[in-house]
Amino acid sequence: MRSLINRFKRQLLSHVWLTRVSIASLVLALAMAGFFFLRKPVTSTSLPSHSGRTNFLILGIGGGSHESPNLTDTIIFASISPASSPVLLSVPRDLWVPSLQAKINTAYHYGVEKAGPSGGLTLAKSAVSEIIDQPVDFVVVFDFATFSRVIDEIGGVDVQVERSFTDTQYPIAGKENDPCDECRYETISFSQGLQHMDGATALKFVRSRHSESLDEGTDFARSRRQTLVIGAIKTKLLSRLDLKLYRRLIALISQNTQTDITPDHYFSLVKLALSARKYQLTASALSEPDQLYNPPLLLKYGRQWILLPKSDDPAVIYSFVSDLLK
Repeated sequence: MRSLINRFKRQLLSHVWLTRVSIASLVLALAMAGFFFLRKPVTSTSLPSHSGRTNFLILGIGGGSHESPNLTDTIIFASISPASSPVLLSVPRDLWVPSLQAKINTAYHYGVEKAGPSGGLTLAKSAVSEIIDQPVDFVVVFDFATFSRVIDEIGGVDVQVERSFTDTQYPIAGKENDPCDECRYETISFSQGLQHMDGATALKFVRSRHSESLDEGTDFARSRRQTLVIGAIKTKLLSRLDLKLYRRLIALISQNTQTDITPDHYFSLVKLALSARKYQLTASALSEPDQLYNPPLLLKYGRQWILLPKSDDPAVIYSFVSDLLK
């Protein structure tokens, strides 16, 4: 009997066991916090499924006083399965959408102009689906201020900066139209190594795109940095179990995002997250020159700097994304 008890104690205190209990407790805490926040009974509706996967679109907009508040600076396709790795795919904002005759980062903007926020969600989902040849089930839109506040709410994040870089043209919020060019920008710098970032710093880290470094001065580099910060947020949330914190986060996100996820899907989403927790996240991006190329400034594209599928063949992107989701 004593040997059985000792074996049970060793199992209970093992790293693997504690990790599983912590993650399960986190998901349970989120479900409870959501329940108390909603304060009403919620029925559960099954999620859409495509070969066992449910697909999401995450959009980040400037919002507020930004010059173009509804252009999507961040476009991330997320696919989650209860039986395989979750996938995050960063989509460059300069990708050309043939049906829109415009860049993909304008889809939400044009949808809002035509039919309000719901129109923005619908058109953004349609544009991304057209580009990657995958259905998009749900979309969540957040602005930069909300992103920053979430990070501050959890006490900041620790991010492993891959390369040092300096950006001398980072736009200062509220000064986008200042007639003094020098007054519109500030210089920001990040050093290689582990950095603790508050919300404002993390936002600058993921938005910067004017570094003189060829490795960091591109939208592709920005996509990689976004993935790093998302991973850091996940790590921070899994490091503590705090019901009050989760309730505050749910309230903050619910009040400051646009989404077509309805309350009857909440419990099914928790169940999906619980099932997928044991798999390693797969993060990738559509990039140049592997799947994309930059054509000349042609009149047919409004003489804009854009990105197109390699060899002008949409199947290059279709195949790449399909392989990611296998």
